[in-house]
Amino acid sequence: MSTIGNFKSFLPLAHTRYVFGAIGVALICGASLGVSAQVITVASTTSTEQSGLFSYLLPEFKKASGIDVKVVAVGTGQAIDMGRRGDADVMLVHDKVAEEKVVAEGFAVKRFDVMYNDFVLIGPKSDPAKTKGNDIVDALKKLAAGNTEFISRGDKSGTHAAELRYWKMADLTDKMGSGYKSCGCGMGPALNMAASSGAYVLADRGTWLNFKNRAELAILVEGDQRLFNQYGVMLVNPAKHAHVKAVGGQKFVDWLISAPGQTVIANYKIGGESLFFPNAGAAGN
Repeated sequence: MSTIGNFKSFLPLAHTRYVFGAIGVALICGASLGVSAQVITVASTTSTEQSGLFSYLLPEFKKASGIDVKVVAVGTGQAIDMGRRGDADVMLVHDKVAEEKVVAEGFAVKRFDVMYNDFVLIGPKSDPAKTKGNDIVDALKKLAAGNTEFISRGDKSGTHAAELRYWKMADLTDKMGSGYKSCGCGMGPALNMAASSGAYVLADRGTWLNFKNRAELAILVEGDQRLFNQYGVMLVNPAKHAHVKAVGGQKFVDWLISAPGQTVIANYKIGGESLFFPNAGAAGN
C-alpha cells in the first residue's frame, strides 16, 4: 500500500479524533464560560471582610448555589457608590439611612435586614480619659475635653457615619479636640494605628474580635443601645444597569435572608463568641 493509501486509511480515524477533540475543546470552553457566568460581584464593607465572615459564609453559598462571589470590600459609602455606578451586582452594607436613600433613588431593588452586631469604643486598658462604661456620648465628651488621641476612619464607611452621629449627639461636631485624627482607612488599619499609638477608636465588634494585633487595647464602652449596628443587603437595580447579574445576585440575597443563610451567619464564632446576629425575619423584611 502506498504512503498516500496509508494516509487515506487514517482519514476517518483522524476525522473522528478531530471531531471529538473539537467537541472536547467546546465542552471545556463552554464549562469555562458557564463558570465565569456564575460569578457575581458584591460590594461590601471592610467589616464583613476583616471580621472573617465572608471566608466562612461564601463557601457555604457556593455549595448551595454553584455561584462564586467576588467581594469588593470598601467603606459603605464607596460600596453604595459602586452600586449606583453599576460596578456591583449586590450591596451588603451597614448604614440604613444611606441604604434607604439608594433604594428611593431607584439604584437598588429592595433593602433587606440581614444581621446586626454593635459598635464598641476601643482604647488603652489604662483608659486615661476615664471613658469606661455604657455611654458613648459621655465617652466622646471626655475624649474631646482632654484632647485625647482618637483615630477616625474618615472614609465615609458605615462605621464612620455612626461615629459622626455620636459626635453630633454630643454636640461636638467639628469640636473633637486636637487629638482627633482621620486616617481615611479601613477598620483593620485604624485599629492598627490605635494599637501602635495607644489611641481610642470606634470599631464594629466583629472586626475587633477577629483583630490579632491588640497590644494594650481593650473594649471600654459597650452596651449603649445607640451602638446598635444593622447590616442590610440590596440587589443593584438591573433597570438602571442592564449588565447587572440580577438572577445570580437575587439568589445571593435570597440565600442570605433564608433559614440556611441565617444559620450560617449565626454559626460564625470566634472563641465561642458570635460576631453577627441574624435578623432577616424581623419586621420590615
